[in-house]
Amino acid sequence: MNWYLKLKETVSSVAPIMLIVLLFGLTVAPIGSETMMRFLVGGVLVIFGLTIFLFGVDIGILPIGERAGAALTSKRNLKLLLAASFFIGFMITIAEPDVQVLADQVKGIAANVSKWALILFIAAGVGFFVMLGILRTVLSVPLRIVLIVSYIAVFAMAFLTPKTFQGVAFDSGGATTGPMTVPFIMALGVGVAAVRSKKTSGNANGESSGDDSFGLTGIASIGPVAAVCLYGIISAKFPQAADTAVTASAEETVTGLAIFPHILPHILKEVTSALFPLVVMAALFQIFLIKMPPFQVIRMVRGLVLSFVGLVLFLMGAQGGFMPAGEKLGAVLGKLAISGDKFVKVFNTAGDVTFSMGIPGAAEIVLLILVGCIFGAVVVSAEPAVWVLTDQVESVSGGTIKRKVMLIALSAGVAISIGFSMARVLFGFSLWYVLIPGYALSLILTFFCPKLFTGIAFDSGGVASGPMTSTFVLSFALGASSSSGGNPAVDAFGVIALVAMTPLIAIQILGIFFKLKTKKREKGGDK
Repeated sequence: MNWYLKLKETVSSVAPIMLIVLLFGLTVAPIGSETMMRFLVGGVLVIFGLTIFLFGVDIGILPIGERAGAALTSKRNLKLLLAASFFIGFMITIAEPDVQVLADQVKGIAANVSKWALILFIAAGVGFFVMLGILRTVLSVPLRIVLIVSYIAVFAMAFLTPKTFQGVAFDSGGATTGPMTVPFIMALGVGVAAVRSKKTSGNANGESSGDDSFGLTGIASIGPVAAVCLYGIISAKFPQAADTAVTASAEETVTGLAIFPHILPHILKEVTSALFPLVVMAALFQIFLIKMPPFQVIRMVRGLVLSFVGLVLFLMGAQGGFMPAGEKLGAVLGKLAISGDKFVKVFNTAGDVTFSMGIPGAAEIVLLILVGCIFGAVVVSAEPAVWVLTDQVESVSGGTIKRKVMLIALSAGVAISIGFSMARVLFGFSLWYVLIPGYALSLILTFFCPKLFTGIAFDSGGVASGPMTSTFVLSFALGASSSSGGNPAVDAFGVIALVAMTPLIAIQILGIFFKLKTKKREKGGDK
């Protein structure tokens, strides 16, 4: 792995966000010199932290998953495979940086939420659905059936969950499938599908078993949604006392760049807690399963150390610079949108005011939604994993579906989804108005889309909602909601969910076009 290429990848992911913040932060939405300085330093830390972290994942963590997946499937022991799948999903999710960031943001607006209880619930959800996905592949159950049944169950749970947890639940599905989780899960899924493909090269429908290489990440991303819904239901019945974190008032007591060394001890503790289970898992797999030679063990240890250092730098940059700047920019634009507005009041029969809402000016509405759309288009185009995905689809389609077409479709879709999120922040309409039609359309498309593209589409939902969405865009939505007088727990959370939903529709539509073009080409050949 080339350090330069990995650095170039992360710079292309982070730099566009930094340029847009500089543009708006210095013009129409000034965020202050101190916040801007923290943001710039935080951006540098995010770039180098993400570079080192991803390099460590490639040389030290991915080989563990690949070798473990191959060894487990070769043993042909279903119980062992399912137990190990749950264990891998659980451990990897705890170490996922996007999950850490999301839990911190939830904790920031809901003091009664236990950060580690939330993370453990999310990890258990991922583990269970990874196990379910592996079982689906082994038993050759159609992906469509698993997705439809799972989403019906999840939406039923979500309606029983308190409103403050509904957006968080669907956000967790996108945030969980990040740079740590996706490679591990995909390696496991490809390994199981490869073993199955040796037994059969196709089925009665003419579908290749290799199609099952995709879809495991999409199934796994359902797990956190169900788990957080369950956590919300339990929390409502057994409320917890508020937990005031040490870092909660960091920005109030520390000024300037001193914020970074101030939060370092807390982050070191968090990262150690997150990566320790992963180290234990690696040691157990090495001793009892994969038995790598000494030079590969040394390489694995070096990768784990680099992952630790990179994750510390990444979280320092995100918590100390990126997230505060995103929140401040959203707050300035949100306040601008409602300043000097007329207010609509709704009265009950007794003459008391039951509801009051500011009606933003048209120009301010357009500005906030436009900025959100710009962030959406840039974020999804800049995510490194999106470039990998577009290459994959171009290869699978034999060049019929070009990368440029994929990027345009994803950029437009994510821009629209974040535009909807900003509209929710201003007008407070329910998340269900977007999620239910969106997921219904996604599931309906599975009946018309080629099986391979359905798997890729549901895998890609988490790919689009990567580190930049979790750290910056959600913070931007939180700031806009707070300053415009909304309820951040209800109005802001859900933005990652909408970003993760877009590829489900976009890629399946492209798959249908690919299917139609293939049929047209075949008919032309027959003539």
